[in-house]
Amino acid sequence: MIACCEKGHCIFAKSMETKTLDGLYCNSMTRYERLLTREIRIGDLLMGGQHPIRIQSMTTTDTMNTMATVEQSIRMIEAGCELVRITAPSINEAKNLAEIKKELRARGYQTPLVADIHFTPNAAEVAARIVEKVRINPGNFADKKKFETIDYTDAEYNEELERIRERFIPLLRICKEYGTAMRIGTNHGSLSDRIMSRYGDTAHGMVESALEFLRIAEEENFHNIVLSMKSSNPQVMVQAYRSLIYRMHLENMNYPLHLGVTEAGEGEDGRIKSAAGIGTLLEDGIGDTIRVSLTEDPEFEIPVARALVSRYAKRAEHPLVKELPALQMESSGRITLENGEVFPFNPLEYSRRSSTEMNHLGGHQVPRVIADFSKVAAITPATLFAVGYQYSVPLDKWNLGDQACDYIYTGDHPVDFDIPGTLGVIMNANAWKAVADRDRTFPYFLAEELKAAEKFSTVLNFVEIEAESIIDGTVSLASLPSTTVVVLVTSHSHAMPVLRRAFFELSMKDCSLPVVIRRSYPESGEEEIQLHASTDLGGLLLDGFGDGVMIDTNGKVSPQKINSLAFGILQAARTRISKTEYISCPSCGRTLFDLQETTAKIRAVTDHLKGLKIGIMGCIVNGPGEMADADYGYVGSGPGKITLYKGREVVSRALDAEHAVDALIDLIKEHGDWVEKG
Repeated sequence: MIACCEKGHCIFAKSMETKTLDGLYCNSMTRYERLLTREIRIGDLLMGGQHPIRIQSMTTTDTMNTMATVEQSIRMIEAGCELVRITAPSINEAKNLAEIKKELRARGYQTPLVADIHFTPNAAEVAARIVEKVRINPGNFADKKKFETIDYTDAEYNEELERIRERFIPLLRICKEYGTAMRIGTNHGSLSDRIMSRYGDTAHGMVESALEFLRIAEEENFHNIVLSMKSSNPQVMVQAYRSLIYRMHLENMNYPLHLGVTEAGEGEDGRIKSAAGIGTLLEDGIGDTIRVSLTEDPEFEIPVARALVSRYAKRAEHPLVKELPALQMESSGRITLENGEVFPFNPLEYSRRSSTEMNHLGGHQVPRVIADFSKVAAITPATLFAVGYQYSVPLDKWNLGDQACDYIYTGDHPVDFDIPGTLGVIMNANAWKAVADRDRTFPYFLAEELKAAEKFSTVLNFVEIEAESIIDGTVSLASLPSTTVVVLVTSHSHAMPVLRRAFFELSMKDCSLPVVIRRSYPESGEEEIQLHASTDLGGLLLDGFGDGVMIDTNGKVSPQKINSLAFGILQAARTRISKTEYISCPSCGRTLFDLQETTAKIRAVTDHLKGLKIGIMGCIVNGPGEMADADYGYVGSGPGKITLYKGREVVSRALDAEHAVDALIDLIKEHGDWVEKG
């Protein structure tokens, strides 16, 4: 039993009432500590409070195919899935959840089941009597989305809320009667026209969408709820979760949080985007359950989710970091420290840190990528092939790819050939002295080398500084050469918040030197590096910090993979676009075509369209809404039928699937966004 007070708030809610969120949305921005949330029950599974972060995923089978759904659910459970979500698009599918549950229980699997509901409140009411949890989307539970802008008066808006209340209360009462948990799952792309009209296509609108339903639930004394704020854009997703926590705290709420980046995609891109969004929040102790949404079979999502969560098993044991005074928001929206000093960062809104531009680095320039070749035996023209450069012997010229790095760090190795015109070389300071007059070649100093240095570059000087030295003031920022690019490093086990704390210190001291974030992973495996770097670097970039990135693996991972990872992180953070972006859903029982096969087919013919965003959605639920951020959309609209979108507008309906990819290419050409492959 969950201990409750007279008002129905669990004991964890009571402790939250006296808990100050020093980080505005988290307990602390420097100390790892789980955000204490309400404990809820999902069947025999407890979530929130002091319980472990739960791992979940969603089936991709037809819900009416009982045995296929059961078999896939078992594969998921045996991979480590603690909650199995199954779509229920109509009453028939909702009723069949009973057969699926019966078969799973007969085989000895007690894992709670979750019904995923869109558009059909009556299906939710059936499912709530069968499974342990229902998920509803406030954007389409009692609303229809037509992308209409409506100018509501306050009275008209309240009338709409009353209509929602009448439709929502029956489900709440069923959930209370049957002990069924609920997720109120807001999706960025499926905000109702009502919310969009009043709050816009914003993180703020996402929060309001959930709170409207949450307040109704609280009026009905129903608290067995988890919340989510999903978006395919990690920047929006992070802001929405932080804003939700802040708003809940103001209203004395503390519901557990389900984390996820929706429509993350497949392969490397999907993992990077998921880690950037989910990992950024996990770093601050936020999150009670996670789902990694990949366009792959669901059992492959589980190891990624487990790897993300396992990083925090002992994180609370980290060495202490100099704390910030508590943050507070004034009525004007300005963020101040508790001592009244203005804080130069708003964690609830994105803005890039202001820095001085030097030689196309910093300022308004996109973040730069530095490739580490310090461990190779020698630097040759062939060395550069792995980082986006190809040399044409017949034409005697370098050709640059869209993911050509901006600098190479060569350690003590000189570069004895003509480098591409856009490339810079960085060398250890002592070795650099011998080639100091060479064009586009710059020194790399350790902070302690500066006092004895006899020579500096007049253009750029890269200076490696420990984040802790900036935080505690042992490095004099005022004494650094005006041409300094700070290379920020740390070996601290709570690395991302420590690096972020150093950025706070730079801003509070009005230091505008550009900063390259360097992270080293000498002992990690390739998959760990992918997820950890995406979290560490992605988290900082999502907060607007960093003018460049550098990833060091001590030679354990190929330069080509590390270069691709660096550009992937920048793309996930929406700070530098270097390739086509695919907003593809992970598939479910609603999906009307083979998503993996179709995504691969579309990628094969469009992956050279740098900067273009293409939404690939299995059904209308995750169609025009979820891909609202995309330039073009490819959406299943019936068995074997595809509807094409330009932005949110339907262009072609009910195309035969076998011709739809060609039609998509024609549509891209028609709007002038097509280029031939080089």
